[in-house]
Amino acid sequence: MPTVFTRLLLLPPLLLAACGDLPQPFAGQPGLVAARLARPPPARLAVPPPTAALLSDSAGDTLSGAVADALVAQEVPAVAHEIRPGDWQLAITAELAGGAVIPTYTVKDERGRPQGSMTGVPVPAVSWANGDPDLMKQAAAAVAPKIADLLVSIDASRKRNDPQSVYNRPARVAVPDVTGAPGDGNQSLALQMRRHLPKLGDVVLETPFGADFTVAGHVRTAPGAGGTTRVEIQWLIEDAAGHDLGRVVQINEVPAGSLGSYWGDIAMVVAEQAAGGVQDVILRQSGKRPPAASGAAAPLPEAGPNPPAEK
Repeated sequence: MPTVFTRLLLLPPLLLAACGDLPQPFAGQPGLVAARLARPPPARLAVPPPTAALLSDSAGDTLSGAVADALVAQEVPAVAHEIRPGDWQLAITAELAGGAVIPTYTVKDERGRPQGSMTGVPVPAVSWANGDPDLMKQAAAAVAPKIADLLVSIDASRKRNDPQSVYNRPARVAVPDVTGAPGDGNQSLALQMRRHLPKLGDVVLETPFGADFTVAGHVRTAPGAGGTTRVEIQWLIEDAAGHDLGRVVQINEVPAGSLGSYWGDIAMVVAEQAAGGVQDVILRQSGKRPPAASGAAAPLPEAGPNPPAEK
């Protein structure tokens, strides 16, 4: 899951509610966007055992499983079995070219209509015909990132051509009350996020009904170094189906007891800093911003030896 990470400044207790030019906690760096986002468009992508790929039934099962596993590693909801109603599918075929086999992977929508295809790397014909498991895994690992990128391109094209899609209108976003914060943080943080997202072009709804995305905040606290309290705030972004799309993480150490009553301007700065990362995830999922390149997510900074305990 993609993560936007922010590590910010320690603030003396007398300045926690201050405005103006004084330092404020949770003000500073906007954070890093991880390299990989959840992959649209299908709710589930079936990878049935191929029947026209120059493989035996057993070898076809092996390839189907290997491709599904490799796609899951790319955050594609793929399954290796026969197609069920509503599934998208990945059809695998192959042809001989000299002493090699060249596989082709075709994405089909829920009605079985081809949406795009690509060829995999050539494989020695004898090894392919034998259904060597290691070879199948290697072939699947090589093609999976390209299939994941193809799915993103297909989704973006469909959104551009649909006047009712979120690509062609502002995103509708629901922001429920935050959970886990001391004092009035749950209400204050949610209120400020609801105020900041419209400034970036989103429509914030009063209820989750009809929302394209939900942005849910969660706060965890734990004792920090030198008598401080370690505060971790996570904003989780989900689509209308409840799929995790990404998150923004903010971490700080503040004087113990500082946030036990009113958050005030602190909540405003927290939401302002986090809203940009939230909007980045929404824009990428809406197709309005190019997807990040396939690959491993950007590593997060170390959180310290003692992970925060939820309170």
